[in-house]
Amino acid sequence: MKKVEINKKILGENEKFAFENLIFFAKQKKTCLNIISSPGSGKTTILARTINDLKGKIKIGVIEGDIQTDIDAERIRATEAPVVQINTEGSCHLSAVQINNALKKLPMDELDLILIENVGNLVCPSAFELGESGKIVVLSVAEGDDKPAKYPAIFAKSKVMLINKIDLLEGGQIDFDIERAKDDARRLNKAIEIFPISARRGDGMAQWYDWLVNQVEKSVE
Repeated sequence: MKKVEINKKILGENEKFAFENLIFFAKQKKTCLNIISSPGSGKTTILARTINDLKGKIKIGVIEGDIQTDIDAERIRATEAPVVQINTEGSCHLSAVQINNALKKLPMDELDLILIENVGNLVCPSAFELGESGKIVVLSVAEGDDKPAKYPAIFAKSKVMLINKIDLLEGGQIDFDIERAKDDARRLNKAIEIFPISARRGDGMAQWYDWLVNQVEKSVE
């Protein structure tokens, strides 16, 4: 009886499309970032504010991943940015072939940056490459400062960690040690950029925007 390595087969097929996506972005000179977090970290709020605040500087398109509904995609449409919704119907992550198909529905010639909002999960999405230029992990202070230690893979692979909802730290509303979270992330990934932000209020967003614009500029050099 032949033994079939299911995980290897699935990942191998995904890697084929991921490479195809990677080549596509390189030829098009586009930056694509894969944003990953637990549910409720504020990914969509970050995206919407980023799109609105960077209007006139860079043109952003979005691929929205959710198990069900297009609630987050509707929030992005309100910014007037082009958006493609992917419903995974139960899967805990987006796949490279889904991204490959979604790219055909975006006005790529008009865009500088493609942001992928992955399904809310710190585990599964870290194992599936999409052909992106880099991963961004979002950690909200409400989740606790132990997440880099408990879920090391995504923090080890990410270019940026956004520590969101820092406004909740005022007045001792949330017990969260920012320095512990930073130190744990840097032990896993010395090159990771870390931006404490409040997407709701705007704190720290300028540094995130500067980093994004720099990535776009590098891709067209």
